[in-house]
Amino acid sequence: MGDPQNSTEEVHVRKVLGSTISGERDLLAVEEPLEIRIGYHFKGRAHAKSISLTMRTPGDDAELAAGFLVGEGIVRDPSDIVAIRHLGAGISSNELQVDLHPSVEVDIKRLDRHFYTTSSCGVCGKTSLDAIEAQGAPAIPIEGFTVDTALVHKLPESARQAQPVFSQTGGLHAAALFDETGTLRSVREDVGRHNALDKLIGQQFLAAALPLHKHLLLVSGRASFELMQKAVMAGIPVVAAIGAPSSLAVELAQRSHVTLLGFVRHNQFNIYSGHWRIIP
Repeated sequence: MGDPQNSTEEVHVRKVLGSTISGERDLLAVEEPLEIRIGYHFKGRAHAKSISLTMRTPGDDAELAAGFLVGEGIVRDPSDIVAIRHLGAGISSNELQVDLHPSVEVDIKRLDRHFYTTSSCGVCGKTSLDAIEAQGAPAIPIEGFTVDTALVHKLPESARQAQPVFSQTGGLHAAALFDETGTLRSVREDVGRHNALDKLIGQQFLAAALPLHKHLLLVSGRASFELMQKAVMAGIPVVAAIGAPSSLAVELAQRSHVTLLGFVRHNQFNIYSGHWRIIP
């Protein structure tokens, strides 16, 4: 799933096995910068502004940009976006502009903080839980969605089978979306865990599928605050992580009525929030 174009690069390595050294070929996950710009209207005039610089794996760039804007509360409906286009040398360009509908109001002061990111840190500086509410996160229903433990145990293997680039390189994070039956609906990969989730949410947003009240999310690695922030903005009621959650992620999950699971592997997991959605 997703666009694997330019996502891997072949290199020559020397492989050591015991005392034997041999020449081999190896595939690496590509990491390149992407600048996200928005085109918007303010006081009747057209403007353009850079709002993010992130290190990502090329592919699904439009989804990544759309998902990022959803997470920041800049767009709430697909109609808010007029066009998403690469600047410069076409699809191989590392500059992307999202043109917003003239009716979309943009908070200029908030944009001036320049949401610069890296492939490992996510949206740096987002440390306030109150900011999530200020961005207009959709209310997540407390009832109406449950998951049994047997389904949760199957998630990691189901996601792994749908990760083509990871199977080649072993160097990518993934975000996988499942429905209430445990059917995998989508998976996105990237060198940055927050980018993988932005791509996934962006895909669903552009398909007018948000909020995702009847779905659960599996993320590789740990569950950080920025990942939980993005999940909450997408209306996802259950978030499962292969690794541990951070303290702030747990606090946000509790405040937002999200079921947060950690250490989902080897037929076991911990429930950190929203235990009522998990059925034995």
